[in-house]
Amino acid sequence: MKNSKTLLLTLILILTPFYISAKDNKVKDQALTAMKAGTEFMMNKVSYNGGFAWNYLPDLSRQWGEMESKRSIVWTQSPSTPAVGQILLDAYHATGDEYYYDAACKVASALIWGQHESGGWNYLFDFAGEESLKEWYRTIGHSGWRLEEYQHYYGNATYDDSCTTDCAKFLLRIYVEKYDPKFLPALEKAIDFVLESQYPVGGWPQRYPLMNNHPFQGKEDYSSFITLNDDVIPQATDFLLQCYQSLGVPGLKEPILRAMRLIILLQQGQPYPGWSDQYTVADLKPAHARSYEPRGISSSTTVRCIRLLMSYYRLTGDTRFLSGIPAALDYLESQKLPAEEVEKWGRKSSDPDAFLVPRFIQPETGLPQYVHREGSNVFNGRYFHNQDISNTIGHYGSAAWVNTKALRAQYEELLKIPAEELTKNSPLASNELVPLQEYYTVRRAITVDDKAVKDIIKAQNSEGCWLSPMRNTSNPYKPCPDTTPSKSTDYVSTNVGDQYDTSPYRYTGGDQMVISTSDYINKMSSLINYVINN
Repeated sequence: MKNSKTLLLTLILILTPFYISAKDNKVKDQALTAMKAGTEFMMNKVSYNGGFAWNYLPDLSRQWGEMESKRSIVWTQSPSTPAVGQILLDAYHATGDEYYYDAACKVASALIWGQHESGGWNYLFDFAGEESLKEWYRTIGHSGWRLEEYQHYYGNATYDDSCTTDCAKFLLRIYVEKYDPKFLPALEKAIDFVLESQYPVGGWPQRYPLMNNHPFQGKEDYSSFITLNDDVIPQATDFLLQCYQSLGVPGLKEPILRAMRLIILLQQGQPYPGWSDQYTVADLKPAHARSYEPRGISSSTTVRCIRLLMSYYRLTGDTRFLSGIPAALDYLESQKLPAEEVEKWGRKSSDPDAFLVPRFIQPETGLPQYVHREGSNVFNGRYFHNQDISNTIGHYGSAAWVNTKALRAQYEELLKIPAEELTKNSPLASNELVPLQEYYTVRRAITVDDKAVKDIIKAQNSEGCWLSPMRNTSNPYKPCPDTTPSKSTDYVSTNVGDQYDTSPYRYTGGDQMVISTSDYINKMSSLINYVINN
């Protein structure tokens, strides 16, 4: 009896690893099957010639990017076409399945078709042709009250929202994957675009080629200003850095360093040593942008620039990148709003160390500029700013929560690390080429367990589609019959105005489901992480 028990225990110990391995392999196989089915659905049914929008009704009767779209329109603004291309390359690396590489090539071909002749990309392009795209701008685009960047068709490319740089980074990555020469001309055009559009001082305009042809509400067209907003300078710099790191083009180091050092120059002097979202080219002074983005020192951008300077110090070891940080932190702390203003603001922060500051202050007086609006749509309404923090617009923060305690701690820790230790793996300090397979990805490196994988698989329908709850919708376009200026306050803090406003807004109409490009990317990211780790 004793020998039998011993034998049974021995068999259990021997067979358990095989059982566990078989169990893991079963879930892994299911994950691989779900990845393939989900991708085939997105590529074969949802994409348009390899390109994507953000969200679709299940019957594809309506689709949206940042605004409602047409079926033939492809979006470059994330989460859309270049982000899908990136996750496909991630899947290729996780599985070795050439299907994913071929799918990524289709995405790349779509982006190459939509590449502007100058080498950059717009927010969107239309496979139905230029006239179809212009018609979209005249109707849906022009009627989006809070989305002024779509109210005029420039016909050029944009750095805004990383549209050009996201496309360029994906083309760079797919080129270095196998060095397929069919991708090289478009990649070289993109590199030339970034170099040609860079101002001598080091920054970039929001749009290029320059077209100063759309003054708005009596103000100069802002699209040619040097732009920090939405990380225009950091993202363009990062793309060049990736090219320098992976392709070894020696001529890229100088424009990279010129762009990085510009961040130092753009910091304003005392008594308001922060950064603006935009700058006039001739004098590097704060400039306006959209009508709800007044000319001013921006607290949000100042926080981003402090972090950016610390990042550039890690890459270079150059202490000049640290020199302006203490003054910027002191400036942010000087802007702390009193309790009565915080109460009027009415929005809380989950960070106990954060304090509220105005988002914009006037560069000469230091007065806050809180943004308001009146009217009901783009045809009868207007934006304006004053010193009243109450009843500000809801779609764009007029104040911001900042945590200088955490920023100071990061700065002080950085001072303790020898510069040579920081820069030993920097692409700017090394002459070695670095493959880009893992350098740029949309995949989040997270731990995913069996249950999470099974939940993802269970959520997939028989077609391979993951449906998601609809979060945003918009009013279908229709012409506005009355453009008489309005003083209405009904839409002061809403995301959308009346029925003639095509701006997206939060959907509260029930249980409508959509095909979400972002949800596809997130679920693929989880499955890829599981496959890699099992």
